[in-house]
Amino acid sequence: MDVLQAAIAVLATISMFVFSLKGFSNELQIWGANRLKIWLGKITKTRFGGFLFGVILTALVQSSSVVTSIATAFVDAGVISFEQSLAILVGSNLGTTFTAWLVAFNITGMGSVLLVLGTLLGWLPFRIHLAGKSIFYLGLILFSLNLINSSLIPLKESPLMVHILEYSTNPWLGVLSGIILTAMIQSSSAVTGLAIVLAAQQIIPFSAALYLIVGCNVGTTSTALLASLKLNSAAKKTARANFIFNAAGLLFFLPILPILSHKIQELSISIGAQVALAHLFFNLTVALLVLPILPWVAKKWTSESTSIQ
Repeated sequence: MDVLQAAIAVLATISMFVFSLKGFSNELQIWGANRLKIWLGKITKTRFGGFLFGVILTALVQSSSVVTSIATAFVDAGVISFEQSLAILVGSNLGTTFTAWLVAFNITGMGSVLLVLGTLLGWLPFRIHLAGKSIFYLGLILFSLNLINSSLIPLKESPLMVHILEYSTNPWLGVLSGIILTAMIQSSSAVTGLAIVLAAQQIIPFSAALYLIVGCNVGTTSTALLASLKLNSAAKKTARANFIFNAAGLLFFLPILPILSHKIQELSISIGAQVALAHLFFNLTVALLVLPILPWVAKKWTSESTSIQ
């Protein structure tokens, strides 16, 4: 029964985390929706601008799924072109690593402070009260991560949990778990944060955490793919491109993950920081490989679509 109660507590705190992520991103979108449309066309005129925009926006809203869905919707609306959206997609994958560092550096303790600050700001009559909800939800994100950390402790002693997690060291099962979990809860940030907490508490080995975070990069593409089903062909291409970039990164890295795991574990840093560093290295490498060829990709896909029509 203790194990069941602990498992329910973990699921409850993860649900709180996902809810807070969605609330935080929604508030930021409402707060800056009009400005976003104005800035987007200007900033994304260059690949580097679009890339930086994807990095910063994802770090702010704490969700690459939200950013890729926004990019897909804006392509459908004609606000940005298919080529402009590609740089945003690449940047969003790098921006999602911000959450991992929040967890790795144990900044989650700031959650309570931000919850109180956000509540107080929400009571003020000035325009600053608009930021109150965003700060409140950011505090809730950090607070729920802290709760996840605490609620996982009882599971460390569970023989059943240990037996189940033995399978997580298998590369394909670990990656598949990351894909499925992320697709189910629609948040790569939640899965990444959970992987870091599990590794930090030595519930799963570092290699298993690595497989999970690599898998969640592919799982997070499901949001944009689903959102694009009722959109135009350009928006569908944006969603498919996001999936292809992440899947290609997975296939490229999977054979060298054992080597990467070994090298990172040699560093004299905490396990949480090791997982966050691996996550950053993976996404940064994929970005550096993909960013230079984006014009060719856009031209190739556009010409193919034209020839089909």
